[in-house]
Amino acid sequence: MSIAIPAALKHLVDILQILIDMLMVGMVSVSALAAVGMSMQFMMIINVLMTLYVVGGNSLISRFIGQGRKKRASALLYSLGIFAAVSSVFVTIGGYFGSEYIYALMGAEADVVEQGTLYFKIISLGLVVIFIDTLLYNALSAAGDTKNSLYIKLLSSAINASLNYVLIFGHFGFPAMGIEGAAYATIIAYSFNVAAYYMLLKQPHAKLNFIPIIRVKDLIRAWHVGWSAALERGISSISFLFFVAIIAAYGTAELAGYQVGLRIEGIAFMPGFGFSIAATALVGQSLGANNKTRAYNMGIISGRIAYIFMGSVGVMLILFPEFLVGFFTKDVPTIAVTSYYLMLVGLAQIPLAIMFVYSGALRGAGATKTTLKVNVISLWIFRLIPSYIAYKMGYGIIAIFIIMNVETLIKGIIYVYIYKKRAWLDTKV
Repeated sequence: MSIAIPAALKHLVDILQILIDMLMVGMVSVSALAAVGMSMQFMMIINVLMTLYVVGGNSLISRFIGQGRKKRASALLYSLGIFAAVSSVFVTIGGYFGSEYIYALMGAEADVVEQGTLYFKIISLGLVVIFIDTLLYNALSAAGDTKNSLYIKLLSSAINASLNYVLIFGHFGFPAMGIEGAAYATIIAYSFNVAAYYMLLKQPHAKLNFIPIIRVKDLIRAWHVGWSAALERGISSISFLFFVAIIAAYGTAELAGYQVGLRIEGIAFMPGFGFSIAATALVGQSLGANNKTRAYNMGIISGRIAYIFMGSVGVMLILFPEFLVGFFTKDVPTIAVTSYYLMLVGLAQIPLAIMFVYSGALRGAGATKTTLKVNVISLWIFRLIPSYIAYKMGYGIIAIFIIMNVETLIKGIIYVYIYKKRAWLDTKV
């Protein structure tokens, strides 16, 4: 609970920060709002690269902490930090010089391309702090510290919102920079995060420090675990784009209803997200301490608490869908679609919680090849292909939502089966 609750709250703050950014940028122009929204799609692709060192680093760092080898974990963190900084340089070059082309390739209109280019060029120049911030948050989570990350995020979100107000609209003597002001505010907030993490890691009582030693062997071990997770995220991102394309083919109200439903369901995700992080850290630490029984039990306990929380939220989604949708839109067709979506996903919250936590536990053990196979095969065999067939056969959007939730149920059952077999406890990293 002490690991999961701060992690879940940080996830909530992340969501609120995005909503505030979108709200303020939306006051500039619709084109600016669309440009920022599209940039989030680009960041999903960039996250695939970050997964390469984050997941493998998490698995090894948690094991080293479990073994009582804080110095070895701290040396790995330093090595991963160097790798993250070097990796970000190549993405920065591509993002800065290719941002206009990327927006045009996505089919954006001329004014969105113009606004997006201004925004993403600035974001690209700050990718180094985004890469390092992601690494440090995940490393501390693997060591069992999510509280300090929550405090840092709360402060940086306040900084981001304040700078948005000052730089976007031009207050306190600053010029009104519009969408460029939003980009500068974001980078400054991330820079604050990195500075705060650095000060935290310099404290003698910190669970991790920076030790300037590069152990190539440990880096290779982290990559060996991380490549499967990165490939999984990449394929999953592409797969979800296909799924959204199927929904978009039904019409604007259906697409809008799905997007609004996802935003509301994101609140229900918070407990699962938090306990997934807890399971990743505690399973890895327990395996590092060579206590497989405790590692297994940590996932079971995390899963039970997660599905109690998410099951409770699921009941709210089933009973009060129209009330929840009313905060986001007043469009009657969109409300109808979103309400059906929420009622159906409410039924799937328990298997979704199991999927979140058990996949997190397996990643903490380093069994990323298993999660890769399960998630990719399940998405295509049980969701995408049946959804496409249902669309072609003329079934309505509700059939697509049913297929989506049946796939979640099947995936949850598969994870229960794999978890209880315990073979993942013997994964070598």
